[in-house]
Amino acid sequence: MTNSKAIQRALISVYYKDGLAPIVQKLHENNVEILSTGGTLAFIKELGVPVTAVEDVTQFPEILGGRVKTLHPAIFGGILNRRDLPADQAHMAEHKLGPIDLVIVDLYPFEETLKSGASHADIIEKIDIGGISLIRAAAKNFNDVVIIPSVHQYGQFLDILNQQGATTNLDQRKSFAAEAFHVSSHYDTLIHHYFMNQESSYLKISEEKQSPLRYGENPHQKGVFFGDLDALFTKLHGKELSYNNLLDVDAAVRLMNEFKHDQPTFGILKHNNACGLATRNTLKEAYETALAADPVSAFGGILIANTKIDIETATLINDLFCEVLIAPSYSDEAIALLQSKKNRIILVQNDIELPTTLVRSALNGYLVQDADLATEGPENLEVKTKVAPSADEIQDLLFANKLVKHTKSNTIILAKNGQLLASGTGQTSRVDALRQAIHKAKSFGFDLNGAVMASDAFFPFPDCVEIAHNENINAVIQPGGSVKDDLSITYCDANQMSMVFTGVRHFKH
Repeated sequence: MTNSKAIQRALISVYYKDGLAPIVQKLHENNVEILSTGGTLAFIKELGVPVTAVEDVTQFPEILGGRVKTLHPAIFGGILNRRDLPADQAHMAEHKLGPIDLVIVDLYPFEETLKSGASHADIIEKIDIGGISLIRAAAKNFNDVVIIPSVHQYGQFLDILNQQGATTNLDQRKSFAAEAFHVSSHYDTLIHHYFMNQESSYLKISEEKQSPLRYGENPHQKGVFFGDLDALFTKLHGKELSYNNLLDVDAAVRLMNEFKHDQPTFGILKHNNACGLATRNTLKEAYETALAADPVSAFGGILIANTKIDIETATLINDLFCEVLIAPSYSDEAIALLQSKKNRIILVQNDIELPTTLVRSALNGYLVQDADLATEGPENLEVKTKVAPSADEIQDLLFANKLVKHTKSNTIILAKNGQLLASGTGQTSRVDALRQAIHKAKSFGFDLNGAVMASDAFFPFPDCVEIAHNENINAVIQPGGSVKDDLSITYCDANQMSMVFTGVRHFKH
């Protein structure tokens, strides 16, 4: 083996003991001397394996309630000495220090303590000092020392012991060192976030869980998802989520969060935009109404509901080819039916909060912003015209405004009676977005008389309200804020249209 090194002396000091016993037994079989502390020392003694207390090596007891155990030259000199450097070996001989060839150590459970809702004092006590120092020291000296920084490396190391005995090569030690620096970096990032209360002038992201994807946005692109999908979803059926599926699912979940506490609401999305959405008295009606907006685009789409999917709704859904179906729950009969399609992905959405900070790469850096969490209600509407919208129109305007917030800019949303009629999405001109929406609504047979219009940004000219009026759309919601707002207001007043301002723009790029 390349640069093979024998393990003759090991330091083992861990918080979690699961999976440790076979490693200890194997080291003992290979005549490795073991040093340990506290609870790990007692654990190894119970296995009947000889072990030496660290304080017998350092000739200094644990102090400060265990805060100081291993921070001593006898330990760190043993780890950090370079075996091929005569000056280091002279120091080792002068001070009668013994080398340490293997360090197995983990860290106090800071992340778990934080998630448990523990007190500030308890959280601070779970900031590891000795362990992190041992990990970094052993990883730095990977040329001579093996570092096992967490329980996740136990299996790999045990395989090495079984196959090679107490011997490692340089590539193996370097691989363990890389894992060690990840453990250290991730741990420090969590502590940094805690102290900064998630607000920092630095960008630090550390996600340990990853899911390799079949490919990225296209087959020639590599893709990986970093994060804990299992915390957000319980997968009941179907193939693995793809890169594009995940983007669409993200858009679907964020959109449906707007309707989380509303009457039964069903959404259908394609390429991050809603092609159907409706709120009704029953979920079956909501699905039928949402599908009617664009049954063509619904093919291969992402379906999401804000309430339990029953067998009546599932029977209709089963006739449609869809990639992903998301709901907070399903009836047993619905699940049995929906699982009849082999590749259909069925997800139960768990009730957890989504991140409130959004990060994306741009140029040679990253853009970071707060998530758009502003949702306007009746109290946020400012009537700018002589004619005020009716109660039913206000309900539709707010419905459309929620949709416009989650649709690619420039966008116009047309809605009526709690139903998305059509949207103009991702257009370079707001006029083009409106014309696209009108054309689409008419192509599916919708009567625009009495519909409302929502815009993600202000109207710099009255052309959009004029086009809308010509289609008998007489209620409009928009942010306002143009120096030429009066032009649109004047046109509305002259044509008995109502228009409300929200004061909040909802661009989405």
